Amino acid sequence: MEKIVQTAGRNTLGDFAADFAHFNDDVLFGENWNNRDIDHKTRCIITVVALMASGITDSSLKYHLENAKKAGVTKGEIAAIVTHAAFYVGWPKGWAVFYMAKEVWAEDEAPADPKAAHAAQMVFPIGAPSDAFARYFIGQSYLAPVSTKQVGIFNVTFEPGCRNNWHIHHADNGGGQILICVAGRGYYQEWGKEAVEMNPGDCINIPVGVKHWHGAAPDSWFSHLAVEVPGENGSNEWLEAVDDSQYGGLK
Repeated sequence: MEKIVQTAGRNTLGDFAADFAHFNDDVLFGENWNNRDIDHKTRCIITVVALMASGITDSSLKYHLENAKKAGVTKGEIAAIVTHAAFYVGWPKGWAVFYMAKEVWAEDEAPADPKAAHAAQMVFPIGAPSDAFARYFIGQSYLAPVSTKQVGIFNVTFEPGCRNNWHIHHADNGGGQILICVAGRGYYQEWGKEAVEMNPGDCINIPVGVKHWHGAAPDSWFSHLAVEVPGENGSNEWLEAVDDSQYGGLK
């Protein structure tokens, strides 16, 4: 265990309360917290319970909850500690600590629904299953219209491993498509070229007549805005699927 060094007292109080800053930084933390008669994890737990018993639920409690987590206290352990202490120091105090502890241990909670977690990353809705185009996709995709006037804009979402078939956009004049990644990780590939990874903020311009496909990475949900570039007599030509031998090398 590295020696604990604290400067919060001097940083906050300076010359205003030099003695208090000294006792806080040099005695409380410099000497007491560095005492080895109690292991660091146990000391963190005792401190959290002491603050809880005193009804202190401000930034100092959050600091010590974060300390406890760094010392190895798990989400399950802190839940059991606070529950046990609440019987002795007061149920409302337990509730107050739990609100803060949930924030500190929040990243330890795996999303129960990966689709919902993906949706929470973007401002556009996922939309409904894209059943009308299902025959042109491997895997499940979703479609949400963003604009259907002037310029067509659609939020297209792919579950992990989902991709559309090779296809070509045609037009007598103008036309093509623009892809803007808004969440997750995916790929775009033109025929005869290496696949290009797409991450939020990336933009791909697809001219007419270019054979290509796009979709999710094997391990990630993926959403992009598909912007239809206005053109004369525009159409899509759907071709063969992107088979596993082509897709399998992507990560």
